[in-house]
Amino acid sequence: MARVIVDVMLKPEILDPQGRAVQGALGRLGLSGVADVRQGKKFVIELEGDLDDARRATLDELAGELLSNPVIENYTMMVLDDEAGV
Repeated sequence: MARVIVDVMLKPEILDPQGRAVQGALGRLGLSGVADVRQGKKFVIELEGDLDDARRATLDELAGELLSNPVIENYTMMVLDDEAGV
């Protein structure tokens, strides 16, 4: 079994109003020195069986087209091997 983590974030040049709101709230709640906050999405996908190159390529394509909006978002994909305890 493999676990795939896809993290999606707005591109740096895209305004992040939710991140800005959280940044302001952190300051008001006593955390000083917060330079920036960016909000994102995290997808955890658990797959049965092995993750071969073809499945990995399919996941990469889906992450770029379905899970993220390539116009305004970037994504990273990480594969964790549950058997190794990672």
